[in-house]
Amino acid sequence: MSIPIVAIIGRPNVGKSTFFNRILGVREAIVYGTPGVTRDRKYAEAEWCGKTFLIIDTGGYVPTSEDVFEKAIREQAAIAIEEADAVVFVVDAVDGVMPLDKEIANHLRQSEKPVLLVANKIDSANRENLTAEFFSLGLGTPFGLSALGGRQIGDFLDLLTESFKKRGRTKKEKRLQVAIIGKPNVGKSSLVNALLGKSRLVVTDIPGTTRDPIDSILYHNGEEIVIVDTAGLRKRSKVQESIEFYSTLRALRAIDRCDVAVILLDAEDGLNKQDMQIIDETMHRHRPVLIAVNKWDLVEKETNTARNIERVIKQKLGLYDFLPVIFISALTKQRISKVIEKAQSIHQEQSRKLTTSKLNKVMLPEIERYPPKVSASKEVKIKYVTQIKTSPPMFAFFCNEPQLVQESYRRFLQNRLREHFGFEGVPIGVVFKKK
Repeated sequence: MSIPIVAIIGRPNVGKSTFFNRILGVREAIVYGTPGVTRDRKYAEAEWCGKTFLIIDTGGYVPTSEDVFEKAIREQAAIAIEEADAVVFVVDAVDGVMPLDKEIANHLRQSEKPVLLVANKIDSANRENLTAEFFSLGLGTPFGLSALGGRQIGDFLDLLTESFKKRGRTKKEKRLQVAIIGKPNVGKSSLVNALLGKSRLVVTDIPGTTRDPIDSILYHNGEEIVIVDTAGLRKRSKVQESIEFYSTLRALRAIDRCDVAVILLDAEDGLNKQDMQIIDETMHRHRPVLIAVNKWDLVEKETNTARNIERVIKQKLGLYDFLPVIFISALTKQRISKVIEKAQSIHQEQSRKLTTSKLNKVMLPEIERYPPKVSASKEVKIKYVTQIKTSPPMFAFFCNEPQLVQESYRRFLQNRLREHFGFEGVPIGVVFKKK
């Protein structure tokens, strides 16, 4: 059976993200003293007393607003409610029942989904009486707790998990995790939505719309793939507000936990300095990279246009010219399936394990033809090579004087490994050990 899904709903700034983070025990959603900071919905897996469930954090729900962000958030919250098996409606006990609370309650009653009403900010027994007012919403008995302080969280989770029908879940296999990253407004959320086939993320033409990384599940040829859309990585000089600072950290964390990073470029801008900084950040974290040039539909094309642009990109990539480049359009869905297919291929590449005999048969003749430079006093002799790690692949070259091997020779060996064995898009580690 599938895992139960719980959506957290509520008007802006009632503590939904704090509640979400309290359940998970980490700072997942951006929490900041500004209404509307959580602008999208995001998923995370939680567990309580051996029961696993998926929890969805949503942006502040404003049912009738025409504000561009609030209208988009309302649509996303509606999808979250539709997906959920149960809804947790969070209200602010200190504020009391607000007009927006009543509007949301009306929408939830129409959804016919089970609703648990949470009166947040009950940080002591003296405030329990504040919950009584919320009976008027017609959603049953309000449960008083404090998301910030953790008061009554355990009791609420007991109530929540008991509300699930008896379900089982099979142990899931390790799923491929693909992070969609890039500078602001290159079409990351549009690409995720195109891949999923529905409006999963807030998409507007305002740079910086997506501020938290959002996990989605995509099924491709029978395989479950986790897609992570991240806040656009901005130039460091522009990361001024706390929100943007946290978003950049979250994007870097998404890179850390992904299996393959898809770095999105704007076809009209090409590869610029900021893109190179993002690629550099990703490669330094030893993550495989696929470069996807988006908005290809906007480019005027002649014979070999793609080949010529790819050649320019490869030249600018320098040491990273082994990264594969594909051309797509999230808007027209042109070749977007290639993003997933290529990510799967790259993931398989980084998991490959080469036998020691095969490595030595190929690499020792290369070393004999192009030996390391000899120092004034000693000669470096490489005896053999073996693969010591996968994901990413790491190769150890055993020699008499490992400390004398120059960085340029390390790059030479990396290039020869790629030439003979592939590893497209995958960072290769080369170390020298004493023999």
